[in-house]
Amino acid sequence: MSDENENPQSVDTGIKTDEFLYTKHAKQYVDLHDQVDTSIGLLDSLESFLSTFQTDLVAVSGQISNLQDRSKDIENRLKARKKIEKPLSSLLSDLSIAPSLATTILDSDVDETWLTVVPDFERRLTTLNARKRVKAARDLSEVTEGLRIVAATKIRAFFLSLIQPVRISMTTNMQVLQTSVLIKYRPLYEFLQNQAEDVAKEIQRSYIAAARVYFETGFRRYTRTLGWIKARTIEKSDYIANTDVQLEYSTDESRLAYARIDGPPVVQAYLAEDKAHKEPLEALFRSMLLVLMDNATAEYTFVTAFFTPPSQTLDILAPESSGSVFSPSRDSGGFDARRPSLGTETIGSPPMRRRESLARSISNEPQLASAALEPRNMSKEELSVLTGIWKQIMEPTLIYCQTFATTVLESPPPVVPLLTMIRMMENTLAEVQTRGCAPLETWLFGLRMQFWPVFQKQMSEHVASLSKLSESTTGGYFRRAVGPSDTVVQAVANRYISIFWSFVILTETEEETMIFSNLTRLRQELTMLIINQSKRITDPLKSATFQSTLFETLLQAMSKNQYSMTHPKAQAELAYWREREEESRRRISSTTRQGR
Repeated sequence: MSDENENPQSVDTGIKTDEFLYTKHAKQYVDLHDQVDTSIGLLDSLESFLSTFQTDLVAVSGQISNLQDRSKDIENRLKARKKIEKPLSSLLSDLSIAPSLATTILDSDVDETWLTVVPDFERRLTTLNARKRVKAARDLSEVTEGLRIVAATKIRAFFLSLIQPVRISMTTNMQVLQTSVLIKYRPLYEFLQNQAEDVAKEIQRSYIAAARVYFETGFRRYTRTLGWIKARTIEKSDYIANTDVQLEYSTDESRLAYARIDGPPVVQAYLAEDKAHKEPLEALFRSMLLVLMDNATAEYTFVTAFFTPPSQTLDILAPESSGSVFSPSRDSGGFDARRPSLGTETIGSPPMRRRESLARSISNEPQLASAALEPRNMSKEELSVLTGIWKQIMEPTLIYCQTFATTVLESPPPVVPLLTMIRMMENTLAEVQTRGCAPLETWLFGLRMQFWPVFQKQMSEHVASLSKLSESTTGGYFRRAVGPSDTVVQAVANRYISIFWSFVILTETEEETMIFSNLTRLRQELTMLIINQSKRITDPLKSATFQSTLFETLLQAMSKNQYSMTHPKAQAELAYWREREEESRRRISSTTRQGR
């Protein structure tokens, strides 16, 4: 109500004051209005720009998405092409023949470069045969077939030229030929086995024929030489009862050494030219065994290394007729200056293990070593093929050696040399088993079976002769005792000692029933001979003294040997004769007391 009573003049004054203020700041308000309008315009422009930018972003986002999709597609295509790059490259490489490869096969002779070229070419041949559906492979087949024929022809001529010297000359160094040439070029022969089987068989037959001639000629000459030397020394088998009292019997360890592989040197062929040169029979037999072992096992090693069949089984070649001009054999040449060489003047030197020298020679080439000396596991059929090759080569050689061994038994040697040869045969057999030559092992088994019955017969005749001599010392109802002299009995005892220690030295174990059972029989007859001989003395004291003296002589002779304290059978033998000697002493004491 007070407002209604307010002075109108005051109101008018306030209004005027506000108008004045507005008028005074009108320009600022106008500017502010203009600025607001300008800001609104700018905001409208910014809104329009942002709207356009958003549209552009949507368009760019779409383009980026398209680019990402294209990138993924290109990446997948790249991966796919990389995945087939190596197979495609390998295919293109396999379906092509390098000009250098073709030039080598067509224009050059076989040499070391072929060792890398031919396996590469064979790999390409195998690939082409496996890809006959590919047109490029069919187009290239005529070219590769021509190269295959040329390669097989040149390799055939190469191997035949290497084998030819073996066929025509005994001076050919077979070890060098085999280890330095044939084994080295084994990959070329393997190429023939896989790609030209008929040519490989031809080379195999040519080698068999040449090696057969080589071995037959060498061993025919060598065994003939041994036969000449053998004829100069006639050593008859005299039985123990026929002992010569003029001879001094002892254990000849120098001759027993011929039972060992690492014993004296082998008899050399040129020694036969000296008419006065002689060798013990066991030395000749040992030389024959060592030369055979070394050459035969070495040849088996080479055959199994070089002629190893490829993965597919080769047909077994029928053995050629023994009447063929190439039916003889070949030798293993000079393996070393110290080993037997059938084709040179070095026959008879201490034999070396050519199997090892062959391994060492090949081991200089790691690839050849793994391929030749460590072949893949072969089936029985494949081993039969290789054994058949070896038998064709060595058959005449084994016949010559068998013939020489038969001549040794025609007039049986004394029992100690005979046992020495048997032990040498057994040691050779063990070494052959170590070298892994199964066919020679079989042959040696057969040879050993020929010698043991002869030995047993000889021992039985020794026992029988001693038994007869013992019986002659005693009389009967219808005959008068005509016994040997005391000197003969002493000589027989010495002979027994020599035989016993020779057998002990030649026998490492006490389980040798045949050896020690025969010695026991012989000992029993010797004991009986001494007792019967003493009974011929009418004086009891002199009779007992005679027994004691002989038993003591035997005991002392037994005790002097270096093996008396080491070998179990030697200990048993000493105990036996010590007991006999003690019995004789007790008899002397008893007789002396009765005489008093």
